[in-house]
Amino acid sequence: MKKSLFVLGIAAVLFVSCGEKKKEEVKKEVETKVETVKEEVKTEVAAVDNIELGKKLFAEKTCATCHQPDAKVIGPSIKEIVKVYAEQKGNIVTFLKGEAEAIVDKDPGQVAIMKANLDGFVKDMSGDELAAVAAYMRSVK
Repeated sequence: MKKSLFVLGIAAVLFVSCGEKKKEEVKKEVETKVETVKEEVKTEVAAVDNIELGKKLFAEKTCATCHQPDAKVIGPSIKEIVKVYAEQKGNIVTFLKGEAEAIVDKDPGQVAIMKANLDGFVKDMSGDELAAVAAYMRSVK
């Protein structure tokens, strides 16, 4: 009888301690998932903020004078620019910095006007600001 109680006692202790391990594993798993979700939310908020900054700069730097979302005005539409850059794996920021040739509108007259405007409007913008403008342009649907 004493042996039976002893064995039952040991079994109970093992059962309880195994349950604690499982609780700790579940707790760690939940904490990891919560941290992952928090990071995803921070990333999404930063992306939205970046797009909003890009939209603001696009208007302030008068890019919208020549480039509308859906229609060619003086320059190609934003959608057309983004489409061509995606198809040709171009980098909008590199172009805005003046480090790449035009790939959307290659007409020499248009390119000259574009370069003059870029020199005047975007030369003082930081890399982050240019990236924000590119993010805004890619967000136009």
